[in-house]
Amino acid sequence: MDSRAATWPGGPCAMRRARRARNRLGYTATMGAGLDNEGDWAAAERAELERRLAQAVPADDQPPQSLHRAMRYSLLDGGKRLRPLLCRAAAYAVAADAVEAAWAPACAVEMVHTYSLIHDDLPALDNDDLRRGRPTCHKQFGEAMAILAGDALLTLAFGQLAAAGGQAGAMVGLLAEAAGTPAGMVAGQVADVEAERAQADAATVAFIHRRKTAALIRASVLLGGHAAAASPAQRAALAQFGEALGLAFQIVDDLLDLTASSGELGKTAGKDEAQRKATYPAVAGRAAAASEARRLAQQAQAALAGWGPAAGRLRALAAQMAERRA
Repeated sequence: MDSRAATWPGGPCAMRRARRARNRLGYTATMGAGLDNEGDWAAAERAELERRLAQAVPADDQPPQSLHRAMRYSLLDGGKRLRPLLCRAAAYAVAADAVEAAWAPACAVEMVHTYSLIHDDLPALDNDDLRRGRPTCHKQFGEAMAILAGDALLTLAFGQLAAAGGQAGAMVGLLAEAAGTPAGMVAGQVADVEAERAQADAATVAFIHRRKTAALIRASVLLGGHAAAASPAQRAALAQFGEALGLAFQIVDDLLDLTASSGELGKTAGKDEAQRKATYPAVAGRAAAASEARRLAQQAQAALAGWGPAAGRLRALAAQMAERRA
């Protein structure tokens, strides 16, 4: 038996679940480089997240089965789970301990993220056939069921938060702001659609990135802070961290669309350029985009200056997100 089994959170069974999750989700030593305790905390968190997400979504044999199969297909057993990991890591940074109350927002933010991917992939928007290495929801279940599965996941996310108690009200408001309009994800998606095949400038790209991507990443971090009863000063630092990291993440994503393969990305590569999307590389060039991503990643790390070792998980996730290759 692995010598770590006796001290693993949840015992040997939890360690085996973490290993299975690590293999299933493509977790590698490279992804975990720099994470404390060899990245074991992230693998264990992913495994527990998968368990809680599976419990939160209706079973695929519960009517209406077609809807629940589509929801589970898109939500479970795939994706990096970076947003819920950020939520959990932020709570840990504040409390220096595991925070049970951070599980509800972690699940909720992943549901909102998955809903956005389902709808983004639809023919009316990005018209993509591949997501997380397999056919998109509408390719597998049809457009109508994909729309409804996204709707149901968005609704379920707020149900998760509403039942959380404690900081539930504040967290519902925070997630609603990040997911909606005028400062959230839907507003960014609208701007993204309207900027297609137009001569976008850097200001337009920043407007899109700040709303479509950074808003939900910032919210993920702040949700963890709220769950751990962060002070106003801590919430301000977490907001700065999340905003800078979210912008860096999207620039890296734009660069990878140009340089990585579909197999590496788990989605169709080269789509941004083909659809003439408003991206930072398109308006500033690849070298400038890479430089800006590095600057923003450093800005995110600087926001945590003065935080103790408990913020190590957040710092490691930030480094991983900024340096990812897929």
